[in-house]
Amino acid sequence: MPIITVIVGEGASGGALGIGVGDRVYMLENTWYSVISPESCSSILWRSWEFKEQAAEALKLTATDMKKQKLIDDIIPEPLGGAHHDRETTFKSVEKYITKAYNELKDLSTEDLVMKRMDKYSKMGEYKE
Repeated sequence: MPIITVIVGEGASGGALGIGVGDRVYMLENTWYSVISPESCSSILWRSWEFKEQAAEALKLTATDMKKQKLIDDIIPEPLGGAHHDRETTFKSVEKYITKAYNELKDLSTEDLVMKRMDKYSKMGEYKE
């Protein structure tokens, strides 16, 4: 079965890891996604929440950062002012991405889905100069 995930808010910790198993992973443009929240990261590194902005910058957790790092497949644009200002437009955009992904994945065999999934995730975190 194809797994398609959409991050629509804050994704952190174990929940973020679970979201990451998708054959396609999308983020709304104003969301963030990381294995740790900026506050928790700041608390661990500096023993204070005061450095959460620095931690957020270092974590590279925005949709743009995640796309650049190839940790997500695409960014779903939000209406002016954010998704909450125009829910219907947001729903339609999300539907478009899910439908497209499903149409690309629905006819793959279980073996092909698993192979592509394993290939995708084995390349994550790979550093090339």
